[in-house]
Amino acid sequence: MCAKASMLLQNVPPALLLRFLREHRSEWADSSIDAYAAAAVKLGPCGVPGSRIRDYGSQVVLPLAQTIEHEELLEVIKMESVEHCPEDALIPRDMFLLQLCSGMDENAVGMCAELIFAPIDSSFADDAPLLPSGFRIIPLDSVKEKSSPNRTLDLASALEIGGSGNKLPGDHNSGSGTIRSVVTIAFEFAFDCHMQENVASMARQYVRTIISSVQRVALALAPSPLNPNGGLNAPMGTPEAHTLAKWICDSYRCYLGVELLKNGGHASEPILKPLWHHADAIMCCSFKASPIFSFANQAGLDMLETTLGALEEIGLEKILDEHGRRSFCTEFPHIMQQGFACLERGMCLSSMGRPVSYERAVAWKVVNEEQNVHCICLMFINWSFA
Repeated sequence: MCAKASMLLQNVPPALLLRFLREHRSEWADSSIDAYAAAAVKLGPCGVPGSRIRDYGSQVVLPLAQTIEHEELLEVIKMESVEHCPEDALIPRDMFLLQLCSGMDENAVGMCAELIFAPIDSSFADDAPLLPSGFRIIPLDSVKEKSSPNRTLDLASALEIGGSGNKLPGDHNSGSGTIRSVVTIAFEFAFDCHMQENVASMARQYVRTIISSVQRVALALAPSPLNPNGGLNAPMGTPEAHTLAKWICDSYRCYLGVELLKNGGHASEPILKPLWHHADAIMCCSFKASPIFSFANQAGLDMLETTLGALEEIGLEKILDEHGRRSFCTEFPHIMQQGFACLERGMCLSSMGRPVSYERAVAWKVVNEEQNVHCICLMFINWSFA
């Protein structure tokens, strides 16, 4: 059974979206669906009732091969199990996906980007059929071919026969003007005849969920006030971003008496880049009764498992546990009076619900040139997924 959908994207280069889908699988994939697909291929759909599907934790990428230009990558995704139940003895502890990624060169003209993966097992024969799923992203200005004037944007039609190359003719320049492309999503599922309706319902819902996730990711990658050129979560050096970085560092120095960055004492050196790459998770939230995040550096985005564009959907109360919320409420008067407060070791949750531990945290007021409070900044030190 194959569930398919297509959607129009604007102002997001195909290669950029593809890299994000590959590098941030947790943003769109459901580990239980991956586990169902892998177990169904191994044991057959009759032997994989939904109640026995494990919850899979971390995913490890194992590179196999790549082209010289890095335009194509072949790799294995290893999904490590986090549950151990006696009734799951027949289901392999770890699951594997064979993944092919192509079209990651943003400078190539008319590049079709594809991310295709299929569950595999060590017992597979070399000629064993695979059950692939994935994404194809095609620039609209490049879909016309003389040999195929009615070419469809259908990934599923190419899943079994494989791609015939990913360079398409056309003179589209992704670096200027409006970028329009179509992303086709196709997911295949094994099923037994008596489970057809259940699997069909699951497949439809899963594809709808993926569409929502891709739309959210595309919005985050598209131009924004902090990121006018788009990008993988990276602020692109706008005056607003530099100004905010300066306020963050100046306020930290003012209230804590030390420099946040090593080069903080040199006014001539840019501070946005070292702030962005700071090892600790730094994030700003609005100065409101229910604080909402407005900025985070790369470590902060990694900790929250989100993107710059999606930060505004996350509130501080959503990530702090009960102890953390009590601690923050207790220390908030100190933040307002003395400008900062230190929080003890604790736990919080990422936007995906994963527990995160941190050694300690610091919160401080960020003020502008007029000494008005702009936001509250938090820094989570030595954080890690629990």
